[in-house]
Amino acid sequence: MPQRRAITGRSQEPRARFAEELRLLRAMKGVSLRALADAVGWDASLFGKMEKGQTLGGPEVVEALDLYYGTGDKLLTLWELAMADQTQFRERYRRYMLLEAEAVSMWQYSPGIMPGLLQTPEYATELLQQGGLTGAELEKQVAARMGRRELLLAEGGPQFRAILSEAVLRTPLRDPEAWRVQLRHLLEMGERPNVIVQVLPSAKGLHGLTDTDTMFLQGPAGTVAWVETGYSGELVQESTAVQRLQLRYDRVRDLALTPDESREFIKRMLEEAPCEPST
Repeated sequence: MPQRRAITGRSQEPRARFAEELRLLRAMKGVSLRALADAVGWDASLFGKMEKGQTLGGPEVVEALDLYYGTGDKLLTLWELAMADQTQFRERYRRYMLLEAEAVSMWQYSPGIMPGLLQTPEYATELLQQGGLTGAELEKQVAARMGRRELLLAEGGPQFRAILSEAVLRTPLRDPEAWRVQLRHLLEMGERPNVIVQVLPSAKGLHGLTDTDTMFLQGPAGTVAWVETGYSGELVQESTAVQRLQLRYDRVRDLALTPDESREFIKRMLEEAPCEPST
């Protein structure tokens, strides 16, 4: 008989699993973040960010948590796995960025957030802040993201098609005016000859990329795909796997509004967007 696999329902992604374990242990202990901070000796906000997956913390913090929860070196082991996966992610992303710079055409599907190549500085700032970045590192990452936009703005820039789930346009920024600026920027980018923006209405239902942010890059060496979640990303280069993803993308494009219909949809969203209250 084939060996049975134990199914725990826990995340198999190292960073997500680490955060999940932290939340579970604190729930089992029945303590608040503040009580945990008082007992272990670090700020409650740090533990909150660790439990949300926004930061991994340092080894000394994790060792203290292992001691507090009586878990041996379990948390430290999960932390080491998450750190190793983070290093691998950075290497994969560095490779992806090199391929993006060489691409002659790109096409993307975004299920939940504005594509990086179409973001305004305000959008990028709020998004990266939610990921835990602050200060100089936040400024650095926003500047890097804005630098990527130059790809599309340069003469002879690559062709870019972005299909946005309606959810992207239904998730505004906290600052109403910043959100309106983002929507206007999206309309302006869609007017460029090398940029096509399409909207996929929620009413179209489930599809093959429902929860998968996917970017295809076509360059001198062929086509690759970058598949990303909130925790990690994967560079897909094997031709059969890329073709399967492309088939899913093509089906999503068939469901999406036309570029003209999408433009009208975004205009309606802009008209509906709240304005700053008068003072």
